[in-house]
Amino acid sequence: MSVTEFFVPARRYSAAEIAVLTGAEIRTADLANVQIESVAAASAGGDGALVFVEGKRNAALMDGLSATAVLCTPDVADRVPAGIAVLVSPRPQYAFAMVGRLLYPDAASPGTMTGETGVSSGAHVDHSARLEDGVVVEAGAVVAGDVEIGAGTIVAPNAVIGKGCKIGRNSYVGPNAVVQYALIGDRVVIHAGAKIGQDGFGFAFGKSGPERIPQIGRVIIQDNVEVGANSAIDRGALGDTVIGENTKIDNLVQIAHNVRVGRNCVIAGLSGVSGSVTIGDNVMVAGGVGIADHLTIGSGAQLAARSGFMHDVPAREIWAGYPAKPIGQAMREVATLTRLAKSKARKEDNG
Repeated sequence: MSVTEFFVPARRYSAAEIAVLTGAEIRTADLANVQIESVAAASAGGDGALVFVEGKRNAALMDGLSATAVLCTPDVADRVPAGIAVLVSPRPQYAFAMVGRLLYPDAASPGTMTGETGVSSGAHVDHSARLEDGVVVEAGAVVAGDVEIGAGTIVAPNAVIGKGCKIGRNSYVGPNAVVQYALIGDRVVIHAGAKIGQDGFGFAFGKSGPERIPQIGRVIIQDNVEVGANSAIDRGALGDTVIGENTKIDNLVQIAHNVRVGRNCVIAGLSGVSGSVTIGDNVMVAGGVGIADHLTIGSGAQLAARSGFMHDVPAREIWAGYPAKPIGQAMREVATLTRLAKSKARKEDNG
């Protein structure tokens, strides 16, 4: 079977050009004109590749490094092997990502699946929908009545946009995604299979068991948000579910009804946010986190992976554990349990 490359560099960049674009300092003036045509992990590298090494903890990656250029922090710059262009940056990974987006623009933002332009003859678009020039609706997609979609937005195959939804400009709704009861901003990416605006998990117990509480709110997704594949964001019960500007949500994340997520948050895969939780700005939620309903997570907080939250988290604190608590306390408890287990094992061994 022949090898297929799905992403091909748009052009080459010299080390000097990369220094200018990223604000890096080039330490090897004699190598300013070497050509960069790909990005790679430092452990792989290769001819024509740009790699990055950040901090002394990763300095061992310099041993035997094979690359044309390296973006690195100042504390490891003197360990770069001879013959490799050295680009010094305080944030080499950030600069590396910038170069990657320039080299591979098709990988930086999703495009059409079929290569179609305009509205496909295989799509269904209601006569009352209003689409600006430059909207692409691919085969199999459904756009219901009174929908508004801004210029440059792509609706991928088999995606469904429910009645009355509004989607801004230069956004993307991936294949098999469903958007309903939602207002979506500009430059929003909704990946394949994501479900936006389904009713929340709201039930009241009656004589015959749980009975549905009507969910009559909306989902509001602000500009520059990304929603990962197969994630779900429920509409509000009475108010709205809101996802703040520039927040990034990973695959397989559940956001329940009435949740309000602030700006610039990152929510990693397999996390679940229960109803009516408020999350501040710049919060980092690691993978597999569970947050109980009606809690408040303060701005700048960091929630460690696989932690379970049953209490509010103050701003800028790091919490971990199950149930979660400030990370220092959680680590002390783990250390104490470890010592107790070792002590018990020694006693058992000594008979």
